[in-house]
Amino acid sequence: MSGFLSLIMASALKVEIAPTTTLHIGGVAISDSVLLGWISTVIMVVLFIWIAHRITVKPKGGLIQYIEVITDFMVGTVVDAFEDKQRAQKYVLYFIPLFFFILFNNLFGLIPGVGQAISLHGSDLFRPFTADFNATLAMAVVTMLLVYVSSIREVGIKQYLGHFFVGSLKNPFYWFLGIIEMITDITRVISLSLRLFLNISIVGIIVVVFAWLGHVLAPLTATPFYFLDMFDDVLQAFIFVLLGTMYIAIAVNHVSQHSDDSLTEGEIPETMDPKPERTGGVA
Repeated sequence: MSGFLSLIMASALKVEIAPTTTLHIGGVAISDSVLLGWISTVIMVVLFIWIAHRITVKPKGGLIQYIEVITDFMVGTVVDAFEDKQRAQKYVLYFIPLFFFILFNNLFGLIPGVGQAISLHGSDLFRPFTADFNATLAMAVVTMLLVYVSSIREVGIKQYLGHFFVGSLKNPFYWFLGIIEMITDITRVISLSLRLFLNISIVGIIVVVFAWLGHVLAPLTATPFYFLDMFDDVLQAFIFVLLGTMYIAIAVNHVSQHSDDSLTEGEIPETMDPKPERTGGVA
């Protein structure tokens, strides 16, 4: 994503999706995406501390009211995914900050000067954190680790592994299906990270292309896609959190409902008695 300043100043079409090193701190290379990620994090923390000291029982207007509405909606989304509402409360502490972190970093790409407008030593100074695949991959890894660790902690490793298998372990076919399910579950890390990275990057590229096509009329030709970019920023933050919530909720809810359905030998009958036992009454 790029701001309008970078769009208007662009004299030739140049699109880069790879992060570049902006500066070095103590011999450690800091990329343009990490630098903006730090800045957005500081701003987000300061903003929410300021809001927390001004929240009252009676809702106020302005920014505080919008933040409250968004927070209530996201809390409801996370809690509704779980059958045990009390259990769901502890996951709110991770997914709500994650939502705002992704949202802030997405929206920061709309600020004029972010992108190719400002450079330092021949490299872009700022790049949206979520437009860096390394960043989205890291968030996906942390989220899925939370899913695995929390699921195992809630129901135990035996029950958690058991929900990947759908039949008696005497049948090799069920072993095959179970392994495929486990591999599919692991690929969620890639799907989560790629979905966020590609959507943020591609919509940003579309804005740059139409701005370049418009030249001096760049603000007019790019404006519709600029608002599309804004909508996509909010949508992708919501989808990332929603998918992460559903992954852990499905695992916990499913295993909790079928905690007695351990797929070990002897727990699933191979045959059923066609003549049920009668307890009395007239024959």
